[in-house]
This record gives sequence, structure tokens and C-alpha cells, in this order.
Amino acid sequence: MASRTASPSGAPAGPGPRRRPGAREAFVSRKLLAVRQQLADPLSRNGYALIANSGTTGVLGLVYWLLVARLYPAVDVGRAAAVYAAMNLLAGFTALNFNGALTRFIPQAGRQTRTLIARAYTVSAAASVALAIPFLLTISRWGQSYSELGSLAAGLVFTGCVVVWAIFTLQDSVLTGLRSAFWVLVENGIFGIVKIILLVLLVTVVPDHLGIYVSWMLPVIVAVPLVNVLIFGSLVPRHILATHDRQPPTNRQIGRFLAGDYTGALCQLATVSLVPVLVAARIDVRSTAYFYMAWIIAAIVDMIGINMGMSLTVEGAFDAAALAVNCRKALRRMASILLPCAALVALLAPWGLRLFGPAYAAQGAPVLELLAIATIFRAATELYLGALRAQSRTFLVALIQAVRCVLMLGLTVVLTGVIGTIGAGVAVVTCQVVMAMLISVGLWRVLTGDREPHVPVSTEVSTR
Repeated sequence: MASRTASPSGAPAGPGPRRRPGAREAFVSRKLLAVRQQLADPLSRNGYALIANSGTTGVLGLVYWLLVARLYPAVDVGRAAAVYAAMNLLAGFTALNFNGALTRFIPQAGRQTRTLIARAYTVSAAASVALAIPFLLTISRWGQSYSELGSLAAGLVFTGCVVVWAIFTLQDSVLTGLRSAFWVLVENGIFGIVKIILLVLLVTVVPDHLGIYVSWMLPVIVAVPLVNVLIFGSLVPRHILATHDRQPPTNRQIGRFLAGDYTGALCQLATVSLVPVLVAARIDVRSTAYFYMAWIIAAIVDMIGINMGMSLTVEGAFDAAALAVNCRKALRRMASILLPCAALVALLAPWGLRLFGPAYAAQGAPVLELLAIATIFRAATELYLGALRAQSRTFLVALIQAVRCVLMLGLTVVLTGVIGTIGAGVAVVTCQVVMAMLISVGLWRVLTGDREPHVPVSTEVSTR
């Protein structure tokens, strides 16, 4: 074996072991630099924070519902899931009125930021009460899953919970619009941990299944004032200083945006929150529990696309010229996370749901497999909707969401009546595939907007 040629200092020359640590250090340094560069980019920082929030709260939510399924009978789980779905639906009717507007207009609100947020809270709270009352007055028509809301005391408590939940929901959009999505992760992470602890502590203290409701809502009631101290005391003043030179949106601009975006938001709400309510109203309480576990797991994966779309809206509002570049970045980063997550959920559905119990696996696994596939196609639509909101093309946002809503709800009603809960899964995946095909051309135009000099994004927006 040939000996190495020594250098004048006596150290071996040429490629040797001494260079390997340096190469590894350089590799690690490059990777760390790439991570720092991504985190320095507001689109990536906000998007990753929201995705991390979805992952963290999703895992904690699964642990919570796993404990619920283990600690309570399926009948009680079904009732709790149905009530939560109704609360989420009613709060969403008001909160979603402002979610899109907050992420769209907070970046440019400047001195009007505090007023914009306060108005959103006030209107949402009042509208929550106005919507909860008709629901409670017709509670006998919503099936056995909602029978326990028939008393006056239960109705009053439920109405209060809807109001608080609406504001709790809006806080996430406020923090996102303020480019502080990290606090969304902190807030929801603490909420998820505290409600698990309360669930375990209350199972033997609070009678029947009331402990489920208390463990869920008590942390929310505490979190709402604390988070708003952070928002109004620190984040809003900092945001005003950074954007004081921007022209705040006029009431007419906000009103026009809401007129289009709210219609679309209602349709989006129907596809997210009305589907489990419809299923609960059409099947027995036990089957509601089995279906809902699959639904919430798929909803966690869905949030990857939704959150990246929200982040794209915020950055598009800050810098409209970079929309195409940001959209391509969002698509790449979203796909790198979503595709493996969706595949794992679909493959592991039977084993994962078995943790809740054999019946949950038998009844829910086929539904979860279909819903996991649907998340991939929905993500493309959500990214396109995020770009459209950044361009204030709310009519097209509303149209896309209306078509998706009608298609999904129609298929759910028909197929659930024919083949039970799996029919809802078939309805969702069919709808999301069709919608991804319909928006593909428009999404491609956004992605390549900066590469088409004859049809720039700014011109396209101005002619619509």
C-alpha cells in the first residue's frame, strides 16, 4: 500500500481524515444557514408556525379524544362530539365573517389596527348570540345527539360557549395578520395540554360526561383575556409603529371584501363543520362517535394546506409583486409536509383508530383513508384561495367555495343515506378531486404570474 506524501510540517497531505470534520461542519453550517434564511422569510416563518400549530394541537387533540373514548362510553362521546361540532359551526358563522378580512387588512391597517380587531370581536359576539337562539329553539329537530341542550340552563351555557369560542377562533387570525403566528402555536399548545389535564382530573369529580365540556371550555375562557392582553398591549402597538405610513383600508374596501369573502367563508364552514353535524343528525349516537374520530384526524392534516394559504394571503397583502414567487415557495413547502403526512394517515388508519377501540377502527378506518386522500386535493384549492384573497378577488373565492359546498353537502346527504358514514368519506374525496381539477388552470396562472410579461398579476387584478 502506497504511503502518503508528508507535508513540510509532517502532516499527511492529500485527502485524509483531517478534512472530513471540516466538510461535515461546512455541511451543517450550510443547512443551518438555509434554515435561518427560511425563518427570516415572513411567509415561511408564519406558514411553518401555523403548520407546527396544527401538528401540535392535532396531536394533543388526538390524545384528548383518545382519553375521552377510553374514559367514557361511545354514547357520551357521540353526544360530546355532536355538541362540539354544533358550537364550532355556530361560532364559525360569525368568526369566519372576519377571519379572511383580518388576515387581509391587518397588514395594512396601520393606526386603525386596534379598531379593526375590536369591531370584529364585537360583531362576532353579537352575531353568535343571534345564531345560537334559533338553533336552540329548534333543537328537537336535530336528532337525539342534541337532546341534552333542550333545557334553559343548558341553552344559556351553550350560547355563552359559542360567543367565547368565536372570539377564541378570531384570535388566531389576528395573530397571523400581525405576523405573530408563533403565538398561535403557544396559545393552542397550552390549551391542548391544559384540557387533557382537566379531563383526567374531572372524570371522577364531575358527574356523567359533563367533565368533557368543562375540560374543553374552561381553558378557553381563561385564554381569551390573556391572549388579548398580549395582542392589544404589545403586538398591536408594535405593528402600528411598523405600518404607520400605510393607508388604512376604507370601510367600503372592507365591506366589499366581506361581501364576497363571507359568502365563501360560509360555504367553507359548511364543508368543514356542517358535514359532521349532518352526519350526526342522520345516524345513531355511537356511529357519530366513530365517524367524528376519523373526521378530526383528517382535519388536522387539512390544516397544512389551509394554514399555508392563510400565510400566503398575509404576505400577498404586504407585497403583491412577489405573489407568484411566494405561491411557488408555499406549494413546495406545503407538499413536502402534506404528502408524507397524508400517506401515513391513510396507511396507518386501521392501527391508529384501534387505539380508540376496536369499534372505532372497524367503523372509522375506511372513512379516514378516504379523507386522508382528500386532503391532498384540498390543499391545492386552499393555496389558490389564499392567492385570490391576497388579490381581493373575493367574488371568485365565493364562487369556488359555493360550488365546493353544494357538491360536498349534496353528495354527503345522498351517500350517507345509502351507505352510511363511509358515504360521507366518498362525498368528500370526490368533491375535493373535482375542485382541484376545476381550479388547476387558475392556480397555474398565479404560479407563473411573474413569468408572463404580457399578463402580469397587477393587470389581471385590475380587470376583474
